[in-house]
Amino acid sequence: FILMFPLAGAAPALHAYHSTITELRYNAAKKQLELSVKVFTDDFEKALSQGQPTHVNLTEAGPRPLVLASAYLGRTLQVSTTAGVPLQLQVLGMQAENDGYWFYCKVPLPGPVSGVKLRQAALLDAFSDQMNIVNIEANGQKQSALFRAGHEQEVLSW
Repeated sequence: FILMFPLAGAAPALHAYHSTITELRYNAAKKQLELSVKVFTDDFEKALSQGQPTHVNLTEAGPRPLVLASAYLGRTLQVSTTAGVPLQLQVLGMQAENDGYWFYCKVPLPGPVSGVKLRQAALLDAFSDQMNIVNIEANGQKQSALFRAGHEQEVLSW
């Protein structure tokens, strides 16, 4: 009898593709965008660990994981007006869910907008096959956009 998977369960389960999902909601009443970004834990820890003296573990106690994640999202998830004026992404917190994490963010807006320029390049520096799906809800309409290497930025209109 041959045991084919002697170490099953000994390592984190690997997934067949690299992706993130971003839920972007335009809140006209509060003059802000509300974003929820879901990442796979192992992929995100790999990206956060690049250039760090030790591996970044999102379950680590203290402020380090959220500080590093906030800085990373600030570099890779960028919002600007359609005219190109940068808007400030504020990371509000994070929450574990199964094999991933949700990061909750907001972007204050200068006033009513009919669209934004979005750059969603999260994990593109770590995985050549990375795909970032963005689901947009604005003014009662829903749409989706796909960001990947060579297509990291798009103007979203509503």
